[in-house]
Amino acid sequence: MTQTTQTRKADHIRICLEDDVQFPQQTSGLERYRFTHATLPELDYGEVELGTTFLGKPLQAPILISSMTGGTEQAQQINQRLAVAAQANGLAMGVGSQRVAIEKPEVWPSFQVRSLAPDILLFANLGAVQLNYTYGIDQCRRVVEGLEADALILHINPLQECIQPNGDRNFGGLLAKIATICQQLPVPVIAKEVGNGISARMAQQLREVGVSAIDVAGAGGTSWAKVEAERAGDPLLYRLGQTFADWGIPTAECVTSIHALDPAIPLIASGGMRNGLEAAKAIALGADVAGFAFPFLQAATSSPEAVQALIDVLRAELTTTLFCTGCRTLQGLRQAHILQKV
Repeated sequence: MTQTTQTRKADHIRICLEDDVQFPQQTSGLERYRFTHATLPELDYGEVELGTTFLGKPLQAPILISSMTGGTEQAQQINQRLAVAAQANGLAMGVGSQRVAIEKPEVWPSFQVRSLAPDILLFANLGAVQLNYTYGIDQCRRVVEGLEADALILHINPLQECIQPNGDRNFGGLLAKIATICQQLPVPVIAKEVGNGISARMAQQLREVGVSAIDVAGAGGTSWAKVEAERAGDPLLYRLGQTFADWGIPTAECVTSIHALDPAIPLIASGGMRNGLEAAKAIALGADVAGFAFPFLQAATSSPEAVQALIDVLRAELTTTLFCTGCRTLQGLRQAHILQKV
């Protein structure tokens, strides 16, 4: 079983980089919005401020390097490159599911990046469904303490488990178990999808049991139905992955509906995020931070310089958006006249 988990992690990286596993038709929905251009911004470009805070920790820009990987030699290099860049640029970072490290302790170093990034907002990660498969507060504490993390992501992935060979598909009674983790864990818990989105109703239920923040991980980016279909080696599962390749709630819809229901909820917009302009749209719609996965995976498998170049571009795109809408700070993007639906 341990080898299966580790092999799966290697497969995921390879498939995401080499195969076409993006959503075939469904988009993030962010293209349906446009900013009102401010011909006269009444600002000096140098005055624009991208800084923010999330879960009480300062960030130099509203960017999360989203949870991706761990458990293999390649994953270790990826995580180390991303952690160094997050530290240098004051960004948040999550690691991939740490279940593989609990099953196979010798792979812990592929996750342990705190020494490279002592100051960053860092998220540990486990699958919520594992709470129905012998996992509990002890395993949650272990991944948080082993990473020296500031919060724990519980990722929720019913569709992926349906298509994954031998997937863990018992999602019964999980809300009560998530509530127990929220009560007993000394750090905040973040609920995250893996690319199919979280509805406002579901976000409300998660909040009611104690979840501190929501990462919507909406539809429009990498389709994990397609990823699992590519590695399934089973005609039925392959067909299932193709059928559900476009399944999910677009990222923009998740953000707007959750923010409308509870504007105070800390919200991460991820799922199909590809540039700083899209990140700015998500923030204007109600998100606090924008999460990027696939662009950082591509950059980190290339070189440390590619990671820094990506961050420079994202910052420039965010700054240009603020400048050309006449907003000195991110909060200015929330003004009613700034973003229009088209």
